[in-house]
Amino acid sequence: MHRRRFFTGAASFIAGLSSVSVTGRAATLLDLTKSINTAAPGIFNTVEFRSKSFKALPQWRRVLEQVKREKRAFGACISDAANCTSEVQKSWREIILSTRKLDRAAQIDAINRYFNRWPYKLDNEVFGVNEYWASPVEFMTRSGDCEDFSIAKYFALKDLGFAEEEMRVVIVMDRIRNIGHAILAIYEKNDILVLDSLSNVILSHSKYKHYLPQYSMNETTRWAHFVQQ
Repeated sequence: MHRRRFFTGAASFIAGLSSVSVTGRAATLLDLTKSINTAAPGIFNTVEFRSKSFKALPQWRRVLEQVKREKRAFGACISDAANCTSEVQKSWREIILSTRKLDRAAQIDAINRYFNRWPYKLDNEVFGVNEYWASPVEFMTRSGDCEDFSIAKYFALKDLGFAEEEMRVVIVMDRIRNIGHAILAIYEKNDILVLDSLSNVILSHSKYKHYLPQYSMNETTRWAHFVQQ
């Protein structure tokens, strides 16, 4: 994800916020601004507002549809190696089975390290377009950029039993490099952990001062994020 793509995506997301619900009613962006001080703090100490609409996130909608098709093949392969029809399916089966009996922290660490082995590649290089969010199969076949790492980790952890409400793909602004970036957030009981394609070290979101979240999503919900004043 490079700088121009990041701001385009963020602008499209914010433009769709008219469907966000605050105190049980439809809200405009002005309503959100007025309500910002009453909202609960979220990841990276921002105020966040939720919506059930993915209208402003066509790339995420496409990934979710693609994953529905991939999930059936992955599930069959995991159940029986004889059902594995590709090297990607075999690799997915290997990482899921090898981590299934680990404790939660070890699973998170293993998945982060496993997918961080893939090389970083820009969408123009891999898919010939400026913006493309890859499904796990597409990523494992051709590699990709930051959001693709996060998406693959999300669905691998989902196969290990993590609930969707415990995870989000988060689109951030990296204020050190001045570019857009994406990470996977894991919501623990008293913390939020950051899985980053830039590092195998997993830290609390409180340790990151240079990531400014713009929007985040899981399979059912999207969130907009604003800096607390």
